[in-house]
This record gives sequence, structure tokens and C-alpha cells, in this order.
Amino acid sequence: MSGFLLPVITLVLKDILLEVRNKEAVSSILLFGFLVAIIFNFAFDPTPKMVGLIVPGIIWVSFTFAGVLGFNRSFVLEKDNGSIDGLMLCPVSRDVIYFGKLIGIVIVLLFMEILLLPVFAILYDFPLFIPELLIIAVLATIGFSAVGVLFSAIAVNTRSREAILPLIILPLTIPVIIAAVEATSAIIYGDALGSVGRWWQLLAAFDVILLVLSSILFGAVLEE
Repeated sequence: MSGFLLPVITLVLKDILLEVRNKEAVSSILLFGFLVAIIFNFAFDPTPKMVGLIVPGIIWVSFTFAGVLGFNRSFVLEKDNGSIDGLMLCPVSRDVIYFGKLIGIVIVLLFMEILLLPVFAILYDFPLFIPELLIIAVLATIGFSAVGVLFSAIAVNTRSREAILPLIILPLTIPVIIAAVEATSAIIYGDALGSVGRWWQLLAAFDVILLVLSSILFGAVLEE
């Protein structure tokens, strides 16, 4: 087990340290999410009735497209620095590389979501401290990132990766995004987590399926 966990933790720490040093991904993701929140705040009148109807969609539109920005950088630095060849030469399985990149991007996205949620809560006047919302955010981010890491490894070798990546990620993650929006809407309306059980169960099921399939396919993708 240590032969698997230690390389994964090493890759995660490497990616986190790179992001901490250059701050480009985190700053661009936060700026995008903040701008989305501000623009929609002016576009809609955030009355209590409208909050439950549109705010969950706005939140996850912001998180989704901000996440795509993070995926774009997931392998760009490796490609530009020639580090992909070094990763492939490491005496570890391709699963180690996949889960190392996955956990790293999940941590970055969750950090972004934690910083942006207070902005949405202030602008749209809904309770900030909702533990159930954190559970939904973690489940949705894992499922979204499971696909994002796989396809970012594919798109990094294309010329127009910034345009291609959203086109191939979003169709596959629509169920995850819809479940996250519906669960968030129910939670903001004040329902208990048990009443939205079908949505978080669906998210958990998609997480398992996407993690298994993506980890299996990742080796073949990386070899290409």
C-alpha cells in the first residue's frame, strides 16, 4: 500500500507546490468565478424566490467553467517543461500518476469553491454555513475532476486544447452537474440531506463509475 500511496502523495505535493509558487491557475479560476457571480447578480434580481430557482445553477456554472480552466493547466506545465516523459519513466503504475493529478486538482478546486461560496452567499443572500453543501461540493468535484484529468491528458497534445477540452468534458459530466444543481437547490431551500438522498447517491455512484473507468483508460491515453 505504501508503494502506491507514497508516490501519489509526492505527486500531489508537487502539483500543490507549483500552484502555490506561480498562483496563475488559482488566481485565474478565482477571478473567473468572481466575475460570473457579479455578472449574474446584475442580470437577475436575487429575491428569496429567485435564489432557490437560479442560484444553484449559477454556482455550478461558475464552478464548472472555472474547473475547466484548472484542467487546462493540469498537464500544460508537464508538457511545457517536458515533465510528462519523466513521469512516464518513473517506476510506478499509471494509476499512481492519475490519482496524484486527480487529488491535486480536486484540492485546488475545493479551495476555489470554499473561497467563492461566501461571495455567492453575500450576493444572493443565502446561508453560508451549510454542511450538506460541502458534501455535495466534494462529491461533484471528484466526479467532475475524474473526467477532467483524463481528457486534459488527451487535449494537452492538441493545438487548440483550450477549445477542445470543454467540448469533450461537459457532455460526459452533465449528469454530475445536474445532480449537483438539484441537490444544491434542495439544500438552499432548507431541506435535510436525507430528502436529497437520491441526488447525492447518484453523485456517489457517478464518482465510482467515472473514477474506475478513467483510471483504467488513463494508462492508454498517457502512452499515446
